[in-house]
Amino acid sequence: MPDLPAAEIALLVAAVLAAGLFAGLIAGLFGVGGGTVVVPALFYVFSALELGGEANLHVAVGSSLAVIIATSARSLAAHRGHGAVDEAVLRTWTPWVAAGALLGAGLAGIASKGVLSLVYAGAATLVAAQLGLGRESWRLAPDLPVGSLRRVLGGLIGLLSAMMGVGGGAMGSMLMTLYGRPIHQAVATSAGFGLAIGIPAALGFVLFGWDAPGRPPLSLGYVNVPAAALMALVTTLTAPLGARLAHQLDRRVLRRLFGAFLFLTALSVAYKALGAG
Repeated sequence: MPDLPAAEIALLVAAVLAAGLFAGLIAGLFGVGGGTVVVPALFYVFSALELGGEANLHVAVGSSLAVIIATSARSLAAHRGHGAVDEAVLRTWTPWVAAGALLGAGLAGIASKGVLSLVYAGAATLVAAQLGLGRESWRLAPDLPVGSLRRVLGGLIGLLSAMMGVGGGAMGSMLMTLYGRPIHQAVATSAGFGLAIGIPAALGFVLFGWDAPGRPPLSLGYVNVPAAALMALVTTLTAPLGARLAHQLDRRVLRRLFGAFLFLTALSVAYKALGAG
């Protein structure tokens, strides 16, 4: 990257590689597209190396959405190999998820860093509470909704996921378990929402951030090209391993791990949003 000492370039590459490997594992394990790792990791790396400025969180979210395209495709393929994906749900929910993702990208493009941080932290905390503290017996209804309610809920999954920079697994898994689907099927099917979210939302972040000030070097809109490319490469290597682990773990353990991880991530981002970091 321009105007960076070699030591800082090496640190940036090392941090991106480490986060990318872990994000791929998380993507396969929890079906979240790795965004819950990528967003805070890039945000803190950009800030620590004094790259960019006010737009750093937007670039972290946009770059994460670009990475999600690769990780979700690989994770979905791995889950399909286990026969865990509900293809009917994926087919009928995808158009509404994608529409919500495009709207979410637009809202994120005009939101301040503080607002975007709090959206991320609030949504992550909600999912963490439901999965980490909730009971598997909790149900909103015996099966997933259809008609207008499906359109609304699918749009909300896409909107919130785009603003968080995650692949839809967090919101999708929570929704599917509340509507009676087993956690392994929820994780596997929600991995497919990542493509419906990542493609339109990443394009939206490029467009809405095209001339924005305060971005790290080599950013295309709100997407940092080298960070996204490097993370996409390494996350695809570990996503299949995470998917295999997901089918070996007890589902109660999987819920608790997922909830604890999201809650810690939410605390981290909220801490930064309040100016303590």
